[in-house]
Amino acid sequence: MRLASWAAAAALLAPAMAVAHHSFVSEFDVDRPVSLQGTVTKVELINPHSWITIAVEDEDGETSEWMFEGGSPNALVRRGITKQSVPIGAELIITGYQARDGSNRAVGADVTFADGRQLFFGTSVPGASQQKQ
Repeated sequence: MRLASWAAAAALLAPAMAVAHHSFVSEFDVDRPVSLQGTVTKVELINPHSWITIAVEDEDGETSEWMFEGGSPNALVRRGITKQSVPIGAELIITGYQARDGSNRAVGADVTFADGRQLFFGTSVPGASQQKQ
């Protein structure tokens, strides 16, 4: 009886887990590259993907927030990247690809600090350099 209960619970949760973790092409558009400069407002190392949020100022002085998805916290930590690696208030240029829905979300590829340091924020982004840190 317990086995049947566990099987039923797993069957109910499977669709939710499939939606929670997505492929690059289902969520982001390789034909919508972005390169944005902004100030870090939030860093989240959470499963299944990490996020950096930056405030981006446009030509008119209007500020918008952009969220950049990165690799799993485990993958980033293995490369030496922690929350302290990307401090709140740091100026960054982040390249990546915008979400298919046109929102202010993108998958991050390369992150460049104001002093020129670079790191790979780590997902399966086409053309991203995994050697940078």
